[in-house]
Amino acid sequence: QVQLVESGGGLVQAGGSLRLSCAGSRIIFSVSTIGWYRQAPGKKRELVAQLTSGGTTEYLESVKGRFTISRDNAKNTVYLQMDSLQSEDTAVYYCKATPQYVVRDYWGQGTQVTVSS
Repeated sequence: QVQLVESGGGLVQAGGSLRLSCAGSRIIFSVSTIGWYRQAPGKKRELVAQLTSGGTTEYLESVKGRFTISRDNAKNTVYLQMDSLQSEDTAVYYCKATPQYVVRDYWGQGTQVTVSS
């Protein structure tokens, strides 16, 4: 079965950096749209960054210039480089994969990111 495994979360001070990874098994990331979402306590889940199979990226306005989404096809892994982290970035971060070849989404289990001010 398809599995997405996020890693790289943790506790970091404001202004610091983290790199999240989303590794996929039994799914082909190169022909999928991959999105990083986050959900803070009491808030709705929101799209933070997205990368299509064609390489088009999209970012939440508040993270533009600070976060970068990228993909390593050989490792079937998508990354979210997060720089200049702010306390408002504290949330559980999830990756979602939508393959071109099947009409459904797959979600990872999430990784906690906590930014201390």
